[in-house]
Order: sequence, then C-alpha cells, then structure tokens
Amino acid sequence: MQELERAKVIEAYAKGEIKAAVAALRLQISTRQVRRLQERFADAGLAGIASKRRGKPSNNQLEAGLAQDAMLVVREHYADFGPTLACEMLREHHDLVLSKETVRRLMTEAGLWTPRSERRPGLYQPRERRACLGELVQIDGSRHAWFEKRRAPCSVLVFIDDATGRILHLHFSETECTNGYFEALQSYFPRHGKPQAFYADRAAVFRSPSANKHIPTQFQRAVDELGIELICANSPQAKGRVERVNRTLQDRLVKQMRLDGIQDIDTANEWAGQFIERYNEQFSCTARSELDLHTPLRPTEDLKRILSIQDTRKLSNKLTLQHNQRQYILQDEPWLRAMIGQSIAIHSYRDGQVELRANGITAQYTILQPPKRSSPILVDEKSLHHSVDKLTAARRRTRPCRGDQPQTVVSTGVMAAKKMSAQKRASSR
Repeated sequence: MQELERAKVIEAYAKGEIKAAVAALRLQISTRQVRRLQERFADAGLAGIASKRRGKPSNNQLEAGLAQDAMLVVREHYADFGPTLACEMLREHHDLVLSKETVRRLMTEAGLWTPRSERRPGLYQPRERRACLGELVQIDGSRHAWFEKRRAPCSVLVFIDDATGRILHLHFSETECTNGYFEALQSYFPRHGKPQAFYADRAAVFRSPSANKHIPTQFQRAVDELGIELICANSPQAKGRVERVNRTLQDRLVKQMRLDGIQDIDTANEWAGQFIERYNEQFSCTARSELDLHTPLRPTEDLKRILSIQDTRKLSNKLTLQHNQRQYILQDEPWLRAMIGQSIAIHSYRDGQVELRANGITAQYTILQPPKRSSPILVDEKSLHHSVDKLTAARRRTRPCRGDQPQTVVSTGVMAAKKMSAQKRASSR
C-alpha cells in the first residue's frame, strides 16, 4: 500500500503536476531521492519504485541455528531464569551472544516467560470492617507537596478507624519518622484514648530489619508499654482504606489548605481538626456496634517518658557512660555504685532533654563532651531525602563568599608589589 501511494506521487511529479519539494514533503524523503525514484520510474515503471530489499533476508536476522541452540541451553539450564539473567549466562558460559530482548522474545514464544503486561493481577479480596470504634486503627504516612509551592514537601501521618472510616487524627511532620509518630500519639491519646491495635506497614519505624527482628523498634516498645498491639501488613493492598484516604487527601486537603491560607506545619496541625470534622461528616460510616474500645490512659502511664527515644548503656567503674558522642558522669552516690556494670536507661526527649534512670530512679549527671567527630547519620529510607536536603542547605549557608575569603601571604605580597610599582610610575612622570 505504501509503494502504491509512493507510485502515485512520483507519477504526478513525472507528469509535472507537482514540484519535487512537494513530493519530498508528502513522501518524507529528500528532493534528491525524489529525482532518483523518478528516474527509476521512467526506466522500469512501477517495478522501479518497489523496494530493492524485497525478498531478501534482513540484515539483523540471527545466524542460522543460533536461536535453536540458545533455547536448547535455556531449557536445560536456565528455564526458571529471567530473560536478562539468562542472556548474561548464555554470553558468559556458552558464547551465545544475543540481546536480552531477543532472549525475552524467544523465551516468551517458548512459554518460559510471561510478559508483565500479560500477567494476571494479584487477587485482593475485600475484608469486612471491624465491628467497634477503636478496635483497629490504620496508620500511614504520605509524603506530598501538601503546601504546593508555599513550602517544601512534607509528610502527613494519618490515623483511620477501620470500623467507621473516620479520620481520627492528622499530623503534619517533616518526615515519616519515629519522632513524628510520637508527636502524633502525644495528641492522639489524650483526645481518643488507647485503641486495641494499630495496623501499619513494614516501614523501619514499625518493624526492625530482618537482621534485627528480635530487637523492637522505638515505636514497638512504646505501644507495648501502653498495651496496644501492633500489626504490620504484608502489602499496601492489605491496608487499602488508609491508602485510599491518602489519595483523597492529596486532592481535597491540598485544595482546602490553599483556600484557608495555611502556610506552615505548625498552623496546619492546629487547623487539621476543622478539616477532620468536615471530612468525617461526609465520608464516615456507622459501625456495627456502638461500643468504643478506646481505653483511657492510666495515671501511672507517663506519656512523655514512654514516647521518648530510649537506649541503654552499661555503667563503668568510674560511674560514666557514653551516648551520642557525649560522656555522662553520674553523681557519686551509694546506690549508683551498686549499679556498676549494669544497664542504665537513657531517655532522649524531643525538646533535647536527656534523662538517665536506673531501677526507676532518675540519676543526676554532668556532661563531658569530647571533641566533635563526624559519624554516620542514621536514617531510614523515608527520611533520606530530607536529611540530604538539610545538609545541602547547611553547606550553602556556611559557604564563604568570594569576597569574604581570607587573603593569603602570597596574595598580600602581590598586591603590595603592584601598589609600589604604581607609585614609582607616578613619581617618574
């Protein structure tokens, strides 16, 4: 069909009905090629316009038998390999050089590989809601440009009741981190009480890496002290309700904050209650039971202490311990001497205060701070970008301007020599 269209255009050019430039534009070729085709058309007619490669093998075709040899090896040794890895093995161990896309096509034709576009999607059946308010609370963080271009992107920590779909709490934080969740819980518990269980993902905030499964995270330790069960989902689809709410918030919450003139995180956290009330009126549903399974905090539960970053260090013979590049010298008391060689609890609060406790008693101390040394910054994958941005901004602030750089001895001498030579020229005149 393309050759017939080409023949019509060349014939029109040969008859003088159109110019070479018009024919070249229609055929998407150069005017020189148009003239060549016109000469071939004049000599051989329509047959001269036909492609000269018709009936000839492709320049890119595989060597005879190469595909069959490759598939014999793949079937025997690499049937369960992916195309990319199988291609590498064929090249390294069998001297069969094929592109990975060719191997992918051959494996697909042989039924050894299913393209992603043809795979059946995973089956995620809906789960019935819990019966009571406070029985299961889904929590998740969503990083987004919540303030649009008014400030840098940040995270919103979302607390959703599984039974009613109500948003119980929203907390804006720079990153989805342990301290951010602790700040959110500091507001959540006095307002609602303690739920029966939290349902979260497998982020490092909630679940230790596989190498340290036996060591609880700070969040795990805190909710265990409060008697709240922490359940970690195996996939985002398992906690689909909070994921869908995040998607809704990325539209509605952003627009409402723009309309209400919310410009910063502190103002947003104070304002969030108004949005939650309007949202729940429109989107929440009624639970099957009227019971609220939230339980109030006990008088003995000190939220400030529980929601702190806690570590332990052993007390040395000198009544000292080290933590975060600081050496703590504990006050010499008989009961602390009895604790030598035992673990001392270190509570780091969000306001920067550090408390040392042994057997439930607070120990007095002084700090001997050694020279500052660089050490690795411990972050998880969700706060990495925020940490790098802070370092970059700090370096830009502390980078000296070219005019502020101190002059060296050499530059000072050069300037003095230039000044003296200028004075000599002036006096000679």
